[in-house]
Amino acid sequence: MTWEKELEELRQREALAEQMGGADKVARQHGRGKMDARARLAAICDPGSFREIGKIAGKGHYDENGDLAGVLPAPFLFGKATINGRPVVATADDFTIRGGAADAGISRKMVQAEKMAHELKLPLIRMIDGTGGGGSVKTLEQIGATYIPAVPGWSDIVRNLDTVPVVTLALGPTAGLGAARTVASHYSIMVRGLSQLFAAGPAVVDGLGDKYKSAEDHQQAKEELGGVDIHTRNGVVDDEVASEAEAFARARYFLSFMPEYAGQLARRTAPSDPTDRREEALLSLVPRDDKQVYSMRRAMDLILDKGTVFEIGKNWGRAAITALARLDGWPVAVVASDPSYLGGSWEAKTSEKVERFVKLADQFRLPIVHLVDNPGFMIGREAEMAGTIRYGVNAMNAIYKASVPLASVVLRRAYGIAGSAMSNAETYQYRFCWPSGDWGSLPIAGGLEVAYKSEIEAAEDPAAELEAIRERLGKVTSPFRSAERFNVEDIIDPRDTRPLLCEFAQLAWRRLESEG
Repeated sequence: MTWEKELEELRQREALAEQMGGADKVARQHGRGKMDARARLAAICDPGSFREIGKIAGKGHYDENGDLAGVLPAPFLFGKATINGRPVVATADDFTIRGGAADAGISRKMVQAEKMAHELKLPLIRMIDGTGGGGSVKTLEQIGATYIPAVPGWSDIVRNLDTVPVVTLALGPTAGLGAARTVASHYSIMVRGLSQLFAAGPAVVDGLGDKYKSAEDHQQAKEELGGVDIHTRNGVVDDEVASEAEAFARARYFLSFMPEYAGQLARRTAPSDPTDRREEALLSLVPRDDKQVYSMRRAMDLILDKGTVFEIGKNWGRAAITALARLDGWPVAVVASDPSYLGGSWEAKTSEKVERFVKLADQFRLPIVHLVDNPGFMIGREAEMAGTIRYGVNAMNAIYKASVPLASVVLRRAYGIAGSAMSNAETYQYRFCWPSGDWGSLPIAGGLEVAYKSEIEAAEDPAAELEAIRERLGKVTSPFRSAERFNVEDIIDPRDTRPLLCEFAQLAWRRLESEG
């Protein structure tokens, strides 16, 4: 005797699972310009590496003889795979089955996926489409009662944020628990025109009124309530992309900078850019006129390993640029001022963004490079109403708490409390300053007329007196006066920035490797 009959049933059940919600619903998914869950898993993972777990789980239907007549698969797929040759847990919601609602299948699958990532210390990929684990109103009638809400396995989601890199791709309208799972990640992506995210969808918000007379109206309402223009600009989601393929590529690239779990060190890639590269363009990058802006992103491209800069959160907290990159092949986390937005002044959202990014770098043991041109915290009534100082202090606290090596380069301004958040002043200051450096407790131009009010008013020619004071103080504010008193460690030729930061990366990683 053999078990061929049972294996035949297994093959039958596997074939039914691969049909997902059925040919019509799969075709409808594709008709919306969306890949199905199985195609997504194949696309994001290394070719042929995905091994599904719980494939035949679902709701079986049986005839009068108790024989299998059909199966409604669970709307959640997961398994072990590799990305960039490294093991991961990859998951995908199946929108073709009741919009991805967990109550249409077996919620334990989702819980087990999270547990697998945590207990085996594997990076976790979530591809969310629909409620992403939430319930549906129709289920309440089937149950015959309502229930007090609870999220099975949420503690595993929380633990994963402390344990492994978590990447979430919102690949469709994502509401309720799906939205919560999207946010509970280290890196998240939405696809323009395809993804929307909300605590509750527009049909619920507007009480299923007359607003949705057509599918086009409904799509527009979803965009207005939770499209990429909202959530990649308020910090709920990190980045937007133009296609699912781009989302997969960005997720894979993000993971290439990460270790497999907190406590393991990230990997160096083979160096491909000379450490002694000195770019002439850096010499004239910062304008002499302090009111003129320049491109900090251009500076990053000239200083960091070519082609490695991976910016995160470009559309929110825009006074600071946060990016992963490499120096001589070593992965680093980069925080950089953006003088083209608010002059680089930190407002509440910028501070929140810096705090979150610095914590990410510290958790996964990535050295930090801080490129500084910070005129201070944003001021004015709106800034005060937004609680800027609280968010700013939280960002500064994150920098002071970070235990990974940090190097700062002052390109131009560093004023006030925000300017002092360039690094932890209580530790060794691995810091370089350009000759264009301009710093202090507050800008001279902003306080000069107040500080010398009596002298200016008493002068025969107040305008001439003001100009004389300005010229006199201009010499005092020379960065060389600070270096003379060792208030600044080193003033460097801007062209030497890359070689010096490559040296920092080598020393930083030498220390991190010694810590194990």
